[in-house]
Amino acid sequence: MVASAVVVQGVRRSKLGDAAKELLAGLLSLAPAVTALRGGEVAAYHGAEHITIGTYEHGEPRAKEHERCGSHLVGPLLATSAVGNLLAQRAPVHLRGAARAVATVGAVAASTELFSWMQRNPRNPVAVALAKPGHELQHSLATEEPTPEQLEVARAALDACLELELGDPHS
Repeated sequence: MVASAVVVQGVRRSKLGDAAKELLAGLLSLAPAVTALRGGEVAAYHGAEHITIGTYEHGEPRAKEHERCGSHLVGPLLATSAVGNLLAQRAPVHLRGAARAVATVGAVAASTELFSWMQRNPRNPVAVALAKPGHELQHSLATEEPTPEQLEVARAALDACLELELGDPHS
């Protein structure tokens, strides 16, 4: 995380255009999360979770990518953060820190709303474009094909959650 933060600060001080700086900084800020997902068995358990919940929700076997994964927030969050930070840079210097904080909160709120809209409009070209970075992140980095044992663990976790919620995991 520290290395990512240092590199992001270097990017922000570079001679790149403002929009390029913000987009590159946003992409670089993903490095710690991607590193954590790639360590050990986390990506395979993430894939097991997606397969298990997708199969439960759709009533048929599903792939390791899931349409409501948090990775689908990446596209909207990169876009809204870039816009928010570009606007914050226009604030007077003494207000810039507060403007960045407001931009961050606004970006998270706007991204959450965009994600919700994307789920309701999955075939809309804008929704498809915004979901693309998250899908690619899931497909190539954030999930792996799980082992049968990892799928058993995911199914047991789902059953336990359903039992707590519904009283019967197979209803």
